[in-house]
Amino acid sequence: MDKKKYIEAKKRYAEGQGFALNSDEKVVDMIVDGLIENVKKYGAAYCPCRPISGNKEEDKKNICPCIYHKDEIARDGKCHCWLFVKK
Repeated sequence: MDKKKYIEAKKRYAEGQGFALNSDEKVVDMIVDGLIENVKKYGAAYCPCRPISGNKEEDKKNICPCIYHKDEIARDGKCHCWLFVKK
């Protein structure tokens, strides 16, 4: 998986939703490294900031972008792992 392309895809997604990627490249790199590692390890881009239970039905809620991110951005200005932030 090409990390640069993955980051660009997340950036396009964020912009299409009206928010942005975190401007701190170190944070974005760390989170994307975790997402890519989870794809390799578990077969899905589970948010590296949330625990994986092993229950596929429950865990699919945590595939990035997780089901919580829009509410978190609206409430906190950022998602839990800080990948996505309010513009």
